[in-house]
Amino acid sequence: MKKDMTKTKKLIFSTFLITGMVFTSLFCQAQVPDEIVLGFKKGDVKILSRYFNQNVELIVLENEKVYSKAQAQQIVGNFFNNYFPEEFTVIHNSNSNKEGAKAVIGKLITAKGNFRVYFLLKQNDGKEYIHQLRIEKQ
Repeated sequence: MKKDMTKTKKLIFSTFLITGMVFTSLFCQAQVPDEIVLGFKKGDVKILSRYFNQNVELIVLENEKVYSKAQAQQIVGNFFNNYFPEEFTVIHNSNSNKEGAKAVIGKLITAKGNFRVYFLLKQNDGKEYIHQLRIEKQ
C-alpha cells in the first residue's frame, strides 16, 4: 500500500513538472508582432517597413549591405514584386536576450521558389524594430 502511494505521488509530481515545463516554454517564447507576420504573408512592404529601424542590415538575394529605411523598403518591395508570397510560416523565434533582441526564422513560399527568412528585432522606446533582415533562397 505504501509503495502504491509513493508511485502515485511520483506520477503526480512528474505530471505537474512536465506540464509546468511545457507552459513555461510556451509563455517564454518571444512573440513576433502579428503585423510583421502579416506583412510577409501578404508581401506588403508598407506593413513591414513600419518596423524597419532607421538603418537595416539587409541581405536579400544579391543585395547585402546596411541600407536606410527608405532603401530597404524599396529593395524588399522589389523582392515581393518578383516573388509574391503564397505562404509564410514562423519556424522559430527566440526569447529576448538581455539587450531586448529577438531572432526569428521563417519559411516563405512563392511560386518561384522557397526562401528562408531571418530577422532580428530589437526594442527601442518600447517598440520593436527590424535591425537585420535576411531573405535567402532555399
